[in-house]
Amino acid sequence: MASAPFAPLRRWLPSHLLLAAALLGLHGASAQADTGKLRLTGGVSTIEGAAGGGLSPWALIGSNATAGEIGASTYLTRTRTHDYGLTSYGVAVGWNERVEVSLAQQDFDAAPAIALNGIAPFGVRPGQHIRMDVVGLKLRVAGDAILDADSWMPQIAVGLQYKHVRPGSLGSVLRFLDADTHGTDFYVSATKLLLADSVLVSGTLRATRANQNGLLGFGAGVPGKNGYSLQPEFSVAWLLRKDLAIGAEYRFKPNNLESLGAAAGLGSALREDDWRDLFIAWTPNKNTSLTLALVDLGRIVPGITANRRQRGLYISGQLAF
Repeated sequence: MASAPFAPLRRWLPSHLLLAAALLGLHGASAQADTGKLRLTGGVSTIEGAAGGGLSPWALIGSNATAGEIGASTYLTRTRTHDYGLTSYGVAVGWNERVEVSLAQQDFDAAPAIALNGIAPFGVRPGQHIRMDVVGLKLRVAGDAILDADSWMPQIAVGLQYKHVRPGSLGSVLRFLDADTHGTDFYVSATKLLLADSVLVSGTLRATRANQNGLLGFGAGVPGKNGYSLQPEFSVAWLLRKDLAIGAEYRFKPNNLESLGAAAGLGSALREDDWRDLFIAWTPNKNTSLTLALVDLGRIVPGITANRRQRGLYISGQLAF
């Protein structure tokens, strides 16, 4: 099974030890990343662990390390919408302003999913949570966000994110959907920092099979969509001053499940919508950043949430060295 090589990783870094491992790694790495970048030019941590905005990776390499250095970061994010909640945390290591490796875990409060038992005997337990592990790798292949700031050349990076979801009692729902419990996203990002205008723009093209980012598995049975599709993601940030930025993100989603749900007589009950946010990021010092956002995650399994859009608050803290 494709997830087997990562089983030892989950044993060595269970969720209650992940942040402790991050702090130990940061202590060792900080001595090698003393110079550091301009604030906010390493991005913040996405919910999947890679450096970027909150929802989408950028081509930037995370941490404060520059060329010839090793740096690391750790983050904790909490998102709460009308019906759901998501906690995400993890670590990332950047090397030589070229390579980034990240580990993240997500804990999704899927309590409303118990309503699925009224559709079929799925056996969903009250208060069920879905947990997902994400292992990411990013490689800068061209450009430099700072050195190329006076040209139109963006920084370009390619990356992948291996995801393994642990659905608990919702495993029967994933089997009904014929969705896999593991999958890999591939992406290419181009990020341009316009220092003279204090603006950063970034675009990402993601090849994915993930349903709701992977929390509802990967792919779907016929007539749902099972193969990879290309989904664009866009970010823009305006640096109000060296320690404060505001911006917005938009992330297109594949909507693999709606056709399957309609064929089963559920109408648009499994529809997946695009994600978007408006954010403000503050770096009180070169090692700390705080991000607050208004998020709109669209409808997440609208058949059990009265078709409500999932809007709410996102707050994230990051330490970087």
